[in-house]
Amino acid sequence: MGLATPGQAQPDRWQQKIKYNIQVQLDVNTHRLKGTEKIDYFNQSPDTLHRVFFHLYWNAFQPGSSMDVRSRELGKTRLADPNPRRQSDGLDWDPRVKDRISKLSPTEIGIQQVNAIRIGGQVQKLVPHETILEVVLTKPILPRSKVTMDLDFEAQVPLQVRRSGRDNAEGIRFSMSQWYPKMV
Repeated sequence: MGLATPGQAQPDRWQQKIKYNIQVQLDVNTHRLKGTEKIDYFNQSPDTLHRVFFHLYWNAFQPGSSMDVRSRELGKTRLADPNPRRQSDGLDWDPRVKDRISKLSPTEIGIQQVNAIRIGGQVQKLVPHETILEVVLTKPILPRSKVTMDLDFEAQVPLQVRRSGRDNAEGIRFSMSQWYPKMV
């Protein structure tokens, strides 16, 4: 039988370090953003990275998106509340949202699109997956190294459905979070 000390039982811990420098313009008439990001990415992991990922959150606010389907389907399901003291109707969804995404027009949907990512002037391969962008790197990022990425992006601010967007019920013109392509 062996015993491990706390120092031996814990694996090495690390966290990626990311520094953003973002230049962006917002056209308040078309609700569109156009911008560039310069990202200093520090791979503090022990792994060689052959790909990296970005969140494109606003793409969830499009008819047919996973969030749209989930919002509509959850309204059909009743779930038992795990807390018997809480008064609940058993619905695990926000009734204010239900089918709002499916009814958005092309000028009301959310869009986040990365047009190009360059590392050392070399264009990287982009593979969009709805709200996630996979970047297949032409040259891997080695452990404990740094690369600088230059990124061009466009976006359309969605009509506010949940937490982010424009023209909310309180009359606030823009209430934005997660508005830029953000590394996972």
